[in-house]
Amino acid sequence: MCEQNEVTAMYADFFEYIESSTSPYHTVEESYRRLEEQGFTALSMDEEWDLTAGDYVIDVYGTTLVAFHIGENPRETLRIASAHTDFPGFRVKPNAMITDKGYGKLNVESYGGLIQYTWFDRPLSLAGVVVTKGAGLDIETHYVDIAKPVATIPSLAIHMNRTVNEKATFNKQKEMLPLILMRGLGTEYEDDKTLLKALLAEEIGCEPTDILSYELTVYNTDTVETVGFDAEYISAPRLDNLTSCYACLQGIISAKEQNATGIRMAFLFDHEEVGSRTKQGGASLLLPNVVRRVYRALGLSEEACEADIAKGFMISSDVAHGYHPNYGEKNDITNYPTLNGGVVLKIASSQSYAGDAVAQAIVTDLCETHNIKHQIYVNRSDIPGGSTVGSISSAQLVMRTMDVGLPLLAMHSARELMGTYDQIELHRLLTVFLGEV
Repeated sequence: MCEQNEVTAMYADFFEYIESSTSPYHTVEESYRRLEEQGFTALSMDEEWDLTAGDYVIDVYGTTLVAFHIGENPRETLRIASAHTDFPGFRVKPNAMITDKGYGKLNVESYGGLIQYTWFDRPLSLAGVVVTKGAGLDIETHYVDIAKPVATIPSLAIHMNRTVNEKATFNKQKEMLPLILMRGLGTEYEDDKTLLKALLAEEIGCEPTDILSYELTVYNTDTVETVGFDAEYISAPRLDNLTSCYACLQGIISAKEQNATGIRMAFLFDHEEVGSRTKQGGASLLLPNVVRRVYRALGLSEEACEADIAKGFMISSDVAHGYHPNYGEKNDITNYPTLNGGVVLKIASSQSYAGDAVAQAIVTDLCETHNIKHQIYVNRSDIPGGSTVGSISSAQLVMRTMDVGLPLLAMHSARELMGTYDQIELHRLLTVFLGEV
């Protein structure tokens, strides 16, 4: 086992990625930056493509990223790995500021299936984009990350809520609004309607009246920490699904470094936590459109593209439910992945997780051949589980797909828990899948 400083050294780049990815916009920005540094060529969805062998990256509406490697023999194999950039939390509404007896609060709405009580008493901040007037009819988009605790959702004292430990339910519109300032103690602003715009204008260096709109995520500023006597666990915000995004990045970078044959692709989709049915979500036509555009830009026929899709393979990577020793009865009686047990193959006869016997066998054989630790997750028969973008994407592209991920505890909490050694196994799987075989 490792000491804490050894784990921090081993995962320094991964930890930096988590702490930089404070909103879907910032996840894509950080991922894009890393790929450009590795020599990937930027493409745009609104331009025509003329492609040759090489490595490419696309920013899709700021919150989805596509990267791909084209080898010397593009038709040899088509492989795709996917993950998602969004995470449960809160989003700031328009006209967000409220003042109550001097307390300045933000009007927010929940995003995704968050565990509500875990967001109380946390140091919170804001990240996302602010859109301002430009020259003429143009607009300008500014990335904003306040990068320090500026908000919190304080709990009500137990003396005023005696049943809180018996029944913890909360009204999200009334009881989960973050405090962000105190009137009369800091910079004074004219009124509540313009107050948030004034704060944002200070961040980006413009006039409040220039701000047309914003899309802001409320995020937990807690840093990544190791837990356990031998640092067996990693506790951090946003492990769902930055663990998979990071592994997909390493996989597509490996494809470039190894000069892999065929076409190898990574898709980091937004909006998985709210159903994926958006222009840049996994339920959109983005995936099949990009694949087919790549083939056309290489001068390959539609028939060649459809044939390669049919014989291709996709891995959809999203976190899995790890066995919880305090709630063992919540797991299946024979298929219960544990933290530090390796990559999880996620199986559901309902097809809420993508896969079939052949797909399971392919990934299992890949793991066994390369000594990658792996295990299986199946929902307990009387407890419906979650779903992922894998089944949706494979239906859009009609490609054999397997859902995998690493096991978590406290999934959808403001702070989640993973096994220290599972990221290594997921990294190895996607590196081998996209880059080596």
